[in-house]
Amino acid sequence: MFVDEIEIEVEAGKGGNGCVSFRREKYVPRGGPDGGDGGKGGHVIFRANTNVDNLVHLTRQHLWQAENGSSGQGARKHGAGADDLIIDVPVGTVIFDRKYDFLLKDLAAADDEVIVCKGGKGGKGNARFKSAINRAPRHAEQGMPGEHRKLRLELKMIADVGLIGKPNAGKSTLLSCLSAARPEIAAYPFTTKHPHLGLVYLDLDRSFVMADIPGLIEGASQGVGLGHDFLRHIQRAGILIHLVEPAPADGTDPWENYQTIRRELSAFDSTLGERKEFVVITKSDLPEAEEVRRQFSERLEQDVWLISSATGSGLKPLATAIYAAL
Repeated sequence: MFVDEIEIEVEAGKGGNGCVSFRREKYVPRGGPDGGDGGKGGHVIFRANTNVDNLVHLTRQHLWQAENGSSGQGARKHGAGADDLIIDVPVGTVIFDRKYDFLLKDLAAADDEVIVCKGGKGGKGNARFKSAINRAPRHAEQGMPGEHRKLRLELKMIADVGLIGKPNAGKSTLLSCLSAARPEIAAYPFTTKHPHLGLVYLDLDRSFVMADIPGLIEGASQGVGLGHDFLRHIQRAGILIHLVEPAPADGTDPWENYQTIRRELSAFDSTLGERKEFVVITKSDLPEAEEVRRQFSERLEQDVWLISSATGSGLKPLATAIYAAL
């Protein structure tokens, strides 16, 4: 199961109450007040962890609560502060406040963290209130409540390269050929239901992270299909690899398919339309592939790559060029 967007509630711990106590011991006349302070409540902290790849672990409960601080005791014993609740999320998680709809933190790097709810302060014990005119205070403070928030979490994958294109353009196959990732591959559209990451090694010293983004369709920028869910995952990609099928099974025109995806990218985020892009014609073993590559090269006035994941043709030069561009 893959979850890349979720709404949850978080609540920090309440501070412990202060204690009302008086020292009463044999041989200690006029012992006086000795109530200790309460401990602080635990914070709620989100931390980016490279060992977590999606938000599915947060679906098991809706409200996440930190522990409360302990109350103070006699003999000036202060209550223990509660441990913070640390919630690990994937690198690339963006945290929004649901009530006011503003960005709290973008956890874009490993070990980034943010306190989303602060724990309450512990109350003061009656020993704190002793004075020259009040030698025996009989009151103490209550602990302060912890903060409470409703949050929306979105995952935007961190990748150097994003694979885009219409359904069945060969994105998953290319990722599986260049990396150890094993996305589902089949001869029908929308086989890939969620993004996949793969680490592409050229050699021991050269590598980059590639993301397979599920197939986009017309209207994706308005949320058609799973448009918004898919498009946000390529916002962080430094380079886009646009795969074009030379002879689509549905009979559509390769050039129009390419233009459709370009329009959807610009409509969703204008910066995506300006992102560096490699245009790649897949399935070079088909007879139409070379002619389609030539037409694209003339129209775009740039080099257009021709590859075949089935035979491995053109894959190594393409990976080398991508690394050089990065």
